[in-house]
Amino acid sequence: MSSSTLDDLGKLVLRLGLGALILFHGVSKLNGGVDWLTGMVAARGLPGFVAYGVYVGEVVAPLLIILGLYARLGGLIIIVNMLFALGLVHMKDFFAIGSSGGWALELQGMYLMAGLVVLLMGAGKYSVGGKSGKFN
Repeated sequence: MSSSTLDDLGKLVLRLGLGALILFHGVSKLNGGVDWLTGMVAARGLPGFVAYGVYVGEVVAPLLIILGLYARLGGLIIIVNMLFALGLVHMKDFFAIGSSGGWALELQGMYLMAGLVVLLMGAGKYSVGGKSGKFN
């Protein structure tokens, strides 16, 4: 296999993994709603409707990434979503060490970094958008 093929396979694995794992969070919010988040957003002085952006960040963006259609945009949306999650929900643990010895927010950090990698590298040729597709 050529280096280019392996790079594209790596991008596919990254996209499928990141997209599926974030999508689980989105499905949970589709089932349970975001009322709890609306109050949290309002308490920070933001309009309550901002909470509904989580559907874009945890349903629409992962689908874009999984499909490889506007994957870079999906990566950017996940970055913004994770920054909101860190700032609104997890800031108290930002400097905390978890029970296993790692950073307490390593999962959120990995989602943030994986979104950045998708933004920088694009979807690759194994995608709906194709190697030279829009934002891929």
